Amino acid sequence: MYSKEEKLSLLSEMIQFAKADKKFKEKEYNFILAVASQLQVTKEEVDSLIEEGAEKKNLQPESQRILQFHRLVLLMNVDEEASPSEIHKIKNVGLQMGLRPEAIDMVLKEMHKYPNKVIPPQQLIEIFTQFYN
Repeated sequence: MYSKEEKLSLLSEMIQFAKADKKFKEKEYNFILAVASQLQVTKEEVDSLIEEGAEKKNLQPESQRILQFHRLVLLMNVDEEASPSEIHKIKNVGLQMGLRPEAIDMVLKEMHKYPNKVIPPQQLIEIFTQFYN
């Protein structure tokens, strides 16, 4: 499970990603609030992160990094307007997380096959497993 600092770091990363296109949309905010709720982080803490951010924490083990990458893919698609710059940015974030480039590319390709570009968790696991065996 995540420490409080890791939870805040995850949400801060999502906020930064949502703000990258200079338009922090209500759908993105609501999605981040839903993730925060799952992580047992309050709306007030999220609002504070929007203003101040949090120190970046590197996630261990790799399964946590894959899960965070999946959250970012979902966030990117929540407004149904994924731009080429957002796709480039998410690819870079995945690489910075230490994820395999081939797996990242496959996720970004496969997401178009699903309603609302939401890759089911089992399919995501299969993609990453394929490139780690």
